[in-house]
Amino acid sequence: MLQWEWVWSHRFRLGKFQGEDREDARKIGGKMKRNAFTLVELLVVIAIIGMLVGLLLPAVQQAREAARVMQCNNNLRQMALAALNHEATTGAFPSGGWIHKWEGDPDFGLGDKQPGSWMYSILPFLEQQALWELGADGNMEIDATIKSANVTRAQTPVSVFYCPSRRPCRTYHGAVGGYNCNGINNISAKTEYNACVGDGYSPVSTDLKTYEEALAAVIKYGKTGITYAKSKTQMGEIRDGTSNTFLYGEKYLCRDKYEVTSNGNAANGDNQTLWAGPDNDSFRLTKNDAEGTYRPLQDRDQYDSGGIFGSAHSGAFGMCMADGSTQRINYSIDMEIYSYLGTKADGKVAILP
Repeated sequence: MLQWEWVWSHRFRLGKFQGEDREDARKIGGKMKRNAFTLVELLVVIAIIGMLVGLLLPAVQQAREAARVMQCNNNLRQMALAALNHEATTGAFPSGGWIHKWEGDPDFGLGDKQPGSWMYSILPFLEQQALWELGADGNMEIDATIKSANVTRAQTPVSVFYCPSRRPCRTYHGAVGGYNCNGINNISAKTEYNACVGDGYSPVSTDLKTYEEALAAVIKYGKTGITYAKSKTQMGEIRDGTSNTFLYGEKYLCRDKYEVTSNGNAANGDNQTLWAGPDNDSFRLTKNDAEGTYRPLQDRDQYDSGGIFGSAHSGAFGMCMADGSTQRINYSIDMEIYSYLGTKADGKVAILP
């Protein structure tokens, strides 16, 4: 046999024998070797994966909520720093405005003559100078310029005023405009944060429908907090200590009214624009009464209260102090201590628990 014929014959026989060996190797105890899972094995694997996901999901949700709480604290921190910059620039903390019927007007500048809310007054210190200046024309009158500008401003959401645990930063139904604002068609930006007014507040009368009348109005009571109607609180007036006095905090909202389709269905304290003056939309109380009316609460369904602080977070809600620090306040805080923290100069200094 020629050499090349022997080689090919040998390779053919080798391949044949190897193939037979591989076929025999698949046989174990007279049965063919399995190449897939049985149904029982598959179900066991799925069950184990399900158990692992069930164990890990709460941890993932807790991590996400912790990140949202951190973001919420950061929002409060930015607002507090903006208020302190306002105080350093003007000599006083941001004013609370006149009443919910009055939107902001840049022609009145910063201070107690500003009709807009404290949130409107801190815009220049939150890198929102352009939004604050909308409608500026040097005319201190209710003209078409300011009315149109206030519609645009009312429907411009600013992310720092939204809590990520409650709702996204966008416009919502359930709001009305004011004397110096055209109709906003029931749609406006919202806020999750309010100023602390201590025991209560007194806005100007809703019957004062001109700038001149509202400017001349005198606030006779409701001045225990740092912020109130036409306020111009200076640092030296916070005699209880800036680290022991509430400035701004998260507000309570009825949970099943986060989103509504009309103003009439809006939650108490959530039916005005965030740039308007004193109202439950911008102010909350820490008053200690026998009924516990103003105890802070976590958001819940079917309980609509517009006067209290609270949040969508469990366990505690966020407050920023007059020194710029942020604190998590437990919902079960002693109401006497809570009320002392809400006032700036009652002589009853309270230390945060």
